[in-house]
Amino acid sequence: MNTPDRALLLSLHPRFATAILQGDKTVELRRQRVAVPPGTPVIIYATSPVMALTGTARLTGVDTAAPRQIWRRHRSSCGISKAEYTTYMDGAAQASALLLDSPQPLTATVSLAHLRRTGAFHPPQSYRYLTPQTLRQLVTGHEAADELLNHLSLAHPPATSRPTAPLRSPQTVSPVVPHNLRSAVLLTAPAS
Repeated sequence: MNTPDRALLLSLHPRFATAILQGDKTVELRRQRVAVPPGTPVIIYATSPVMALTGTARLTGVDTAAPRQIWRRHRSSCGISKAEYTTYMDGAAQASALLLDSPQPLTATVSLAHLRRTGAFHPPQSYRYLTPQTLRQLVTGHEAADELLNHLSLAHPPATSRPTAPLRSPQTVSPVVPHNLRSAVLLTAPAS
């Protein structure tokens, strides 16, 4: 598989992030035209109170049309009610349905605090692109870094250009969070 030029970072309410990662929601909606090529890797950032990268998916396509048409075509896959959709799309001339598959939750989420340790990272209001280099810088040193990069097929650069990682002492090894506890963290947001 070719290494993608960039990944799409989506900011989502924890309710929607969880639904995507569980495979219950396969369409993410946006109020404007979104031009992203099929096959683009997607990074899911769950907003407050989680405030962390929680998993990945793959974009299979984008359907852009009038909001009414998008609802007719994707209502069973977007994970919201008709009333929520109408409120969200109020005043929008176009809507985009981002078609997602291959959801993969991370075994350990990457917190906003970790993402900000190398600089002034700000989660996007809707979405933004990240290059493989930027993403590596953001997650370096986190226990889920390799897992995240592998999910996205953003393999490390050749060994000759990659610095050798320091050996971890037993005191710095983080425990693996069991799946049932990880899901509980994602489900703590109030339902809307």
